[in-house]
Amino acid sequence: MWLSQALLLLILPGYSIATEITGPTTVNGSEWGSLTVQCAYGSGWETYLKWWCRGADWNGCNTLVKTNGSQQEVKKNRVSIRENQKNRTFTVTMESLKRDDADSYWCGIQRTGIDLGVNVQVTIKPGKRKCVYMCNGWTTATASLAFIPAATQKTSSPLTRSLLSSTHFLFLFLLELPLLLGMLGAVLWVNRPQRRS
Repeated sequence: MWLSQALLLLILPGYSIATEITGPTTVNGSEWGSLTVQCAYGSGWETYLKWWCRGADWNGCNTLVKTNGSQQEVKKNRVSIRENQKNRTFTVTMESLKRDDADSYWCGIQRTGIDLGVNVQVTIKPGKRKCVYMCNGWTTATASLAFIPAATQKTSSPLTRSLLSSTHFLFLFLLELPLLLGMLGAVLWVNRPQRRS
């Protein structure tokens, strides 16, 4: 019996019979929102590097972010990781979620030999992108770009429509009006009465 368990460990690299690392089996998020995954580990693993990788295959998963040995947050693109050694946990946050972020991920601990890991299935629900002030990258001193996930949006659709129409007004006022005033000034300057000496 003992020999069959040892052979099973060799056949299934990356899987641990012992519960040295635990995490949720499934995490749900909404498109344009964010999600947080907290993984825990046993005593003695505090000084080891922790990582988050993507891919169903343990051996071929793509490491997205890894701790640096401190408890400070490490951020790479839309993914961050932070370790709390006192509680023996590390937290992964994925932001600005996209539908194609749905996949199989791994919480892991880097060690000599085969790393420890636990599989986490991430699912992304469809969401709507809502703009608070302006969309398409236009920003001014009085307007900023902000996306709010549909699940946390508490405003009604008439308010959204009025904000979108005010976006057009701001565009007209801040871009087109100065251009028109500049052209009018140029025409008046050219057609001004000349002084005769």
